[in-house]
Amino acid sequence: MDEIIIENLKVYAYHGVYKEENEKGQNFYVNAVLYTDTRKAGQEDNFEYTTSYGQVCQFIHEYISRTLFKLIETVAEMTAEAVLAEFPLIEGITIEIRKPEAPIGLEYESVSVRITRRWHMACIATGSNIGDRQKYIEDGIAAFENDSKCRIIKKSDYVRTTPYGDVEQDEFLNGAVLIKTLYTPEELLDKIHETEDDAGRQRTLRWGPRTLDLDIIFYDDVVMNTDTLQIPHIDMQNRDFVLKPMVSLVPYVVHPVFNKTVLQLYEEVCKSGEKHVIEQETEFID
Repeated sequence: MDEIIIENLKVYAYHGVYKEENEKGQNFYVNAVLYTDTRKAGQEDNFEYTTSYGQVCQFIHEYISRTLFKLIETVAEMTAEAVLAEFPLIEGITIEIRKPEAPIGLEYESVSVRITRRWHMACIATGSNIGDRQKYIEDGIAAFENDSKCRIIKKSDYVRTTPYGDVEQDEFLNGAVLIKTLYTPEELLDKIHETEDDAGRQRTLRWGPRTLDLDIIFYDDVVMNTDTLQIPHIDMQNRDFVLKPMVSLVPYVVHPVFNKTVLQLYEEVCKSGEKHVIEQETEFID
């Protein structure tokens, strides 16, 4: 990934733990590396295909000068998030907040915090089999659309499916959505649980009926297994109702454990696995 570099942007601001820092203020210096693709802009000499470093400098200066936080860790975190949300061509940022006038009481040159944050790609399976199934799913997707830490990249079609597992219940409506997110996997799971709770999701019976079901299938090429989260989804390879919508989103993404594409996994489950997809129902409307 190409880099646009900003060095020692001076900002007078009021961040600090002590009252006098909040009242009198002090100088801060910002270093930032913006990760973006500059190739097309460079080849065509066209400003439209790049991010203006001048606009980014102005944005950072205004953001840091008008906010007030106790910790420079928070200044770095919130500024990074704000820049990534504001400038769509920036895929990631390394930002350093220097505080050369910190009230330490010793001779020193500067203290600073440096962090790197970037957009991550996640594929989320969606499902519902209670009430207005389509509305529950669309409201769930809207929760991501309305979150500054998420961007909707693509939505699949819906499919009607028979229930998975041994619980007798109504048909499901299933789909999938591809998003970019600033959330870590654990934070994304918290966001999902919050969204499901808002939809009245009850977790009383495994594989039971639900107003809204959201599952993280992929998150970049992460492989993780904790008490609360498995990525890639531990049973995705056996679920045609997950794989069929995903084929329209990421057919050639390779499962990092099985080393097979989503399309290959779908073809395998269609050949020898359980069949739950009944028919394609309708399309998402952007």
